[in-house]
Amino acid sequence: MAAKVSFDEVEVGTELPAGAFPVTRATLVQYAGASGDFNPIHWNERFAREVGLPDVIAHGMFTMAEAARVVTDWAGDPGAVVEYGVRFTKPVVVPDDGEGAVIHVTGKVAAKLDDRCVRVDLTAMSAGQKVLGMSRAVVRLA
Repeated sequence: MAAKVSFDEVEVGTELPAGAFPVTRATLVQYAGASGDFNPIHWNERFAREVGLPDVIAHGMFTMAEAARVVTDWAGDPGAVVEYGVRFTKPVVVPDDGEGAVIHVTGKVAAKLDDRCVRVDLTAMSAGQKVLGMSRAVVRLA
């Protein structure tokens, strides 16, 4: 499968459709099972507080993956992402209130590169705080 977005039609400044990704404690348990990461900071409120966290937090790799969904949904092909990296700046705190948290992600084409690639800069926020820094993907377009 190839990217559905045409390199020739994309301009620097093109905004990707934003995404809002809910995260509940149940989501974290499911992710722990899939990833094998059963660190108690992701499911045990008492333990999380004992190590200085405000509450249970989402897995960093989960947060990173949710942000990447904005790019893969836009491109139409997860294989079009040829490079992706982030810095973790704040944890996504997931309260046990039935609602959990929401990760809000926006993206913008920041540069057109060689080989029909673009760099997309992402912003990921939760509870009004930026949770990922230097979040960038390089995407090869059609």
